[in-house]
Amino acid sequence: MAQTILTFQLEQEKEIAVEKICQRLEIQNIEVPVKNYGQKLGYLAGITGFSKENVVYGKSPFPAEMLVFSGMDSARIDAFLAEYKKTALPAIGLKAVVTSHNIFWTAEALFTELMKEHLFYHK
Repeated sequence: MAQTILTFQLEQEKEIAVEKICQRLEIQNIEVPVKNYGQKLGYLAGITGFSKENVVYGKSPFPAEMLVFSGMDSARIDAFLAEYKKTALPAIGLKAVVTSHNIFWTAEALFTELMKEHLFYHK
């Protein structure tokens, strides 16, 4: 499985930084367009066995930034995050890893779940 980072709604400066780090670490970076927010994470990450669904996402873009890691172990994720921290850019609040539990979720479902957790822990 390819090592991939999916990005959602990153500010341009952060997107550029993520792309540069991914190039250095040989990680595939995919900036997910809003029209694909209704697709399953497995499809978005390019995982074998997932195909594009006939779904049109007609809602607004997510109101927060999100990073989703796929095919990466914790050491690789830590390496990426350490490199990102060196940029001194503000942190990206919502982060997740594609798991056997959420691989069938849409990007929208994952975002909704992460926002609930984020709001719960940052009351």
